[in-house]
Amino acid sequence: MGKYFIFIPNLLSIIRIFLMYPLLTFISEENFLFALYIFAIAAATDGLDGYLARVMDWQTDLGKILDPIADKVLLIGTILILWLNGYIPLFVLAIFVLRDLMIIIGAAFHMTVYETATPAPNVFGKVTTFSHIAYLVFVFVDIIFSLNITNYIVDLTVATITAISLISYGSNWFKLTAKLHRE
Repeated sequence: MGKYFIFIPNLLSIIRIFLMYPLLTFISEENFLFALYIFAIAAATDGLDGYLARVMDWQTDLGKILDPIADKVLLIGTILILWLNGYIPLFVLAIFVLRDLMIIIGAAFHMTVYETATPAPNVFGKVTTFSHIAYLVFVFVDIIFSLNITNYIVDLTVATITAISLISYGSNWFKLTAKLHRE
């Protein structure tokens, strides 16, 4: 029975990508309440597709690539437009982009040069993604209600979590490369 529904997590990832247009449009029009709604729906699809893929065993090779791409499109697209509109500092944007760029380059390198499978995300990567989603929700709520909950300390905290994740992924890539090179 489950084999008939195996496409659902991939469909959720595709929906997350398509939600970027209305999300970015609402942000650019400064309609942050609707942007928050769309962002929340997109973030929920991230959690749901992962849950269905793992618990229902609806994992596919396409999903292993599509899900992280949808995550990166959602998070980097959102943070980029918020930065362009002056709501997020450059150092937060830079560390988000640097981390994701390193993950993409490392994965592509290992998948092509060493012909390894798509890399599995580590626990700290999931914590980092959750912190990014929470951070962006705080930014939206802060803008909508003028609560001043996002400040330099919050920016620095999410940037530090992201930097630690960047170092963790970098270290893992170098270890894997050295191991594969010896073989």
